[in-house]
Amino acid sequence: METGNETGVTNFLLLGFTDDPGLQSLLFGLLLPMYLVTITGNLLIILAIISDSHLHTPMYFFLSNLSFADIGFTSTTVPKTLVNIQTQNKAITFAGCITQIFFFIVFGCLENLLLTVMAYDRFVAICHPLYYVVIMTPRFCGLMALGSWLISLMGSLPETLTVLTLSFCKNTEIPHFFCDPPEVLKLASSDTLLNNIVVYSVTIVLAVFPLTGILFSYSQIFFSILRISSAGGKYKAFSTCASHLLVLSLFYGTGLGVYLRSVATPSSKMSLIPSLVYTMVTPMLNPFIYSLRNRDIQGALGRLLSKMELLGEKAMAGL
Repeated sequence: METGNETGVTNFLLLGFTDDPGLQSLLFGLLLPMYLVTITGNLLIILAIISDSHLHTPMYFFLSNLSFADIGFTSTTVPKTLVNIQTQNKAITFAGCITQIFFFIVFGCLENLLLTVMAYDRFVAICHPLYYVVIMTPRFCGLMALGSWLISLMGSLPETLTVLTLSFCKNTEIPHFFCDPPEVLKLASSDTLLNNIVVYSVTIVLAVFPLTGILFSYSQIFFSILRISSAGGKYKAFSTCASHLLVLSLFYGTGLGVYLRSVATPSSKMSLIPSLVYTMVTPMLNPFIYSLRNRDIQGALGRLLSKMELLGEKAMAGL
């Protein structure tokens, strides 16, 4: 039985989007601002929630965790892509690839689980409002967030460690802009049966089950909203879920589409765009989606920016 990286492969080549230098410059000019907006937007959401006591509620607590996961998720793939484009060097070390796979799975699973607990939070708030304070205690919310982190770490370890047992062919070109686990497995020259079993098991536990919980929660929410007599009450109930539903649609719609396609068809450049959406565009849009329709977030952001501006003025006056 072969174990370890016996072929001595030290680098993989990330083929990325294109070899055209002009298009690569254009791509760099698009990705860098998007990445900076993603980091800035999610960081502002976290700081606004921490600094404003009115936002110290379960919904915003989970939102701050989601923003942190978004920062980690996009930072796992995009900086390396930008470096490769800028340096015209497509190489990523074997260790770097394994590290990227580990954190990609961690933050991907974490997003799944956080979106699930956020759906549960909305389910309790709308379907059982009288028991909301009793159920969604700070201790319970903290345990759910901690559990999401621990389960994500534990879920990532089997998938990452089993990749270390593989040997690889000399053809180490990955037709992607990051070390996407399915694409890396396709390069293996040794048997990947164990890897596939682990991948499907983790996917069922950390993707299918959470999605089932989300669909159940929102089916109950939908029927509860229908039972509300007033149109204003229905609108208010739905508006509290609209942002979350939009984020869910973007994340699961593109993510599941990419992975179902990767199973059914060979590697294709066409899958890079949906991959870019769920690894880059969705984390960038999340702060805007949650803030545009939310006056509490808007107010907290306004107060935070005012404080930052005041501190800046004081610092300049001190100079």
